[in-house]
Amino acid sequence: MSTFHFCSECNNLLYPREDRESRVLFYECRNCDHSETAKDSCVFRHIITHAPSEQTMVITNLSSDPTLPRTNRVPCPKCNHNEAVFFQTQSRSVDSKMTLYYVCCNPNCNHRWTSA
Repeated sequence: MSTFHFCSECNNLLYPREDRESRVLFYECRNCDHSETAKDSCVFRHIITHAPSEQTMVITNLSSDPTLPRTNRVPCPKCNHNEAVFFQTQSRSVDSKMTLYYVCCNPNCNHRWTSA
């Protein structure tokens, strides 16, 4: 994991610099002449993870999305309406089970639930 690197001479932030000829990554101070060889080639990593419940909250009217598949075999547990759209999350874990997420197509309900 990347972390901030600080100069051992003046305690300012070290910035990554690449030596293209020797193909080496350095961390270099912009205030003094201190530089050090990087132990890892990763300069920055930006990872965003969303919980499945957060993903369904991004779009408010999922039931009106024409690209989502629909079913009339799973009634809504809240209003008992027989039509719902469904989708599955993009899980990165190999050992996790597939979970289907349903959204009721009743415009007065829009209840969201998952398969057991």
